[in-house]
Formats: sequence, structure tokens, C-alpha cells
Amino acid sequence: MPNIILIGINHKTAPVALREKLSFSEEETLAALEILKQHPGIKEILIFSTCNRTEILYVATRSGTVDALITFLSGCKQVSPSEFVPALYILRKDEAIRHLFRVASSLDSMMVGEPQILGQIKQAYRMAVKAGTSRVLLNRMMHKSFSVAKKVRKETGIGDNAVSISYAAIELANKIFSDLSTKTVMLLGAGEMAELAVDHLISHDVKQIRVSNRTFENAVSLAERFNGQALGFEERVDALTDVDIIISSTGAAEYVITADQVRKAMKKRKYRTLFFIDIAVPRDIDPKINELSNVYVYDIDDLKTVVSSNIQQREQETVKAERFVSEAVIKFRQWLDNLAIVPTIKALNDKMTAIVDMECDKTLSSHLSHLPEPDKDALRRMTQAIASRVMHDPIMFLKHTGGHRDDSLYLNVARQLFNLDMLENQ
Repeated sequence: MPNIILIGINHKTAPVALREKLSFSEEETLAALEILKQHPGIKEILIFSTCNRTEILYVATRSGTVDALITFLSGCKQVSPSEFVPALYILRKDEAIRHLFRVASSLDSMMVGEPQILGQIKQAYRMAVKAGTSRVLLNRMMHKSFSVAKKVRKETGIGDNAVSISYAAIELANKIFSDLSTKTVMLLGAGEMAELAVDHLISHDVKQIRVSNRTFENAVSLAERFNGQALGFEERVDALTDVDIIISSTGAAEYVITADQVRKAMKKRKYRTLFFIDIAVPRDIDPKINELSNVYVYDIDDLKTVVSSNIQQREQETVKAERFVSEAVIKFRQWLDNLAIVPTIKALNDKMTAIVDMECDKTLSSHLSHLPEPDKDALRRMTQAIASRVMHDPIMFLKHTGGHRDDSLYLNVARQLFNLDMLENQ
């Protein structure tokens, strides 16, 4: 089996301060690939770098490449090996293949099931192709990772359920309104979770975002980030008339929206659906609002319950996803084994043909030189047929691999038994 190796750090082994030091931009990745493809011990190589991980996947043709890459990372990023080597994981062969498939399927992500990771891996692959560092093995491995990720996404519910407070809030909004692209959102306050919720809203193509904050300057700054509209905090109640979703995280000591205010606003808006997401502690939104017709209020406890339930469901789906990954690893290993079988069979045939041709020609030129040419051709065909018959069973044995046996062991024995490696080195 080819020596496939993966080295890297991720959110499980290194803090963000260290991950930042070893991260690669697209330009840096291409430059690094240009340098590393010159290394005599590296046949193919790919660099994958996101905020949560930096990994190098490659095919080695000799020993010592891991140390060489550690030295390269240290020099390239101006980080002492002693600082990052303790956080480094080194995976080989099946372990490296399994890790790639799990990463592509979002089983190794900080938030299991998140969809962005596959696109990031595809981009890393495109850069390796552009640099000419991905060939037969990595091409096949990367495409297999894409297919297993697609299968996991399609045949499990691993990405169906929200597992963050902000994402859960937007999923609820999306279920209530069906289409958020026609809806207007008002953000009360500037809490981190509220901002994250707005990020998710933007991904759903929400129509418009308004920001209302006690400090108007902060409202303007935040609105500019989302290409939205800033409102004075005293305008928040009037805005209830024409917004559809309110995300609140002011941290105020008392309710910033009361039931009476919403009751009046609902009459003006002709009772169109109004949705509140209250992420503040203590709460910003009067829970009595939930009693009003066509008004929905979810506070952080409601969302935590949704998230907790979704995490349990996602864990159940992860078991199925891991099985898909294991199946993909087995199939890819079988492909690799078959890839190794082909040159071994060719080498066997070439060696036997060379021996038969040499001995036949020697005999024909000395003891049987008097024979007419048609008889000589007949003898050549006969000796080749004998050689083919002799090699038939060993070749069929190598071809018909079984899941219960170690095919690499038999390949190595065959190459040693027939001295094929010596032949190739001559």
C-alpha cells in the first residue's frame, strides 16, 4: 500500500492562538505547494487550512518526510517546532484516509454536521490540482472523500438539526415563515449571539436588517456591517409595526418590549405574524407576549432545549455516518491494493517472458539452428504457452483478493519470491 501520510493540528489539539500561527492563506498554500513538490520524498501533496485546522496530506516515497515537513512549517511560519509539535497528529495509511473522509463528512468539525467544510476541502483540492501536486492517488482519494461526504449528507440527518443557539433560532424562524427572503429583522442590542444569528439570517437572504441600540453610534457601526439600517433605541416600539423578526440581546434589567406595546403594534400590522428571539439574560421580551395571537416568543431556555434535543438526534445519525466512512475506507484500500497488484503482475509476466525468450533463443541458435523458421516460431509459441500456464495460478491468486486476508503481505512475498524488486533496480 502506498505510504499515505497526514500531519496536522486542529481545534482538538491546539488553541486558536497556535492554529493562527500555522494557518495558510490561498496564496501561501500555492507557494508552499510549489516548494514542497520539489522534495524528492514527496510524490503528491495537498494543504488544507481553515480557522479550525491546518493539515498536510501527502504520498511519501521515502522515510524522513515528516521531519522535513516539520522543519518546513517551522521555517515558513517562523514558529519553533517545540511550540507546535506537541499538538501535531501524524496519521498513516488507513488512519490518514479515514481522517480525511471524516473531515469531509463534517464528523471531525467543531460543530458536527456543519456544511461549510466540504467546500473548503474542495478548494484545497483545486489548489493542489493547480499546483500540479495532486495526481492519481490524491485525485482518487479526494473524489472519494467528496462522494462519502455527499452520502453522509444525503442518507443521514447529521446536518438537519441546529446545534447552536443562534442557528437554532433562525431555523425556528425559517420554519415559521417558510421564506425569509421577504422578511425584515430588527436587532435589539449588539450581543455576540445576536450577531451570529444575523449571520445566519443573511445566509437565508433575509430582506432587510435594522439595528436598534441604546448607543446610536454602535447601532450605526453594526448596521454598516450587515448593510442594514440604524434606529434610535426609542424607535424600537414604532418599528414593531413593519418588522417580522426581532432578535434581542440588550442585557437590560427590565423588559425592553412589553405585551401592551406588541398588542398595539399587532393591530396596526393587521395581525401579521411577529417572531421574537430573546437571547438576553435576564430576558428582554415580556413572556406574556406569547399569549397574543400570531406572536411567537422564544427565549434562550427554549432554544437550549431545541439544541439539546438536536445534539442527541445528531449523535444517533453520527453512528450511521461513521459506518459509511468505514465502508469508504475499505473500498479505497481495495482500490489501492489493486493498484499495487497491476505492476506486480506486469513485472511477473515481463520477467517470465524475458527468461523464456532468452533461453529459447539460446537453444535455437546453438542446438536447433538447423530447424526451419516456421518450426522455430512454433517452439517459441510453445515455450511462451508453458510460461503462461505456469504463471496463471500465481497471477489469479494475486488478482482475486479477499476481505479476510492481508493482500499487501502476499504482494510483498510474490515480489521477493520472484526477485521482482531486484529486477526493477537493475
